Amino acid sequence: QVQLVESGGGLVQAGDSLRLSCAASGLTLSGASVAWFRQVPGKDHELVARIRSGFPIGYADSVKGRFTISRDNAKNTLYLQMNSLKPEDTAVYSCAAKMGFTIGGYSSYDYRGQGTQVTVSS
Repeated sequence: QVQLVESGGGLVQAGDSLRLSCAASGLTLSGASVAWFRQVPGKDHELVARIRSGFPIGYADSVKGRFTISRDNAKNTLYLQMNSLKPEDTAVYSCAAKMGFTIGGYSSYDYRGQGTQVTVSS
């Protein structure tokens, strides 16, 4: 059984940093397409960052230069380092994984975590 478990969310002030973690079991992340999404109430999941084998790491324009996605293959864990946080970054952040390649959005990923809340106060 595949499980993705996020952690690291919380309440911070604008300008602060957070590092989100996504621990995987039942799936080897190094062989998968992986991504972080975020969602605010009433809106669809927004792609934040993704890693796909053979392609450059991708970021949403709104987070470029502030967020960094990385993967620790030894720990089978995906990370999202978030710096210079803004109130508009407030959302539930979820990690997702898919064996193979995808150009699709959140629903195209086979495995998704429950999410962790990030709240940025001004």
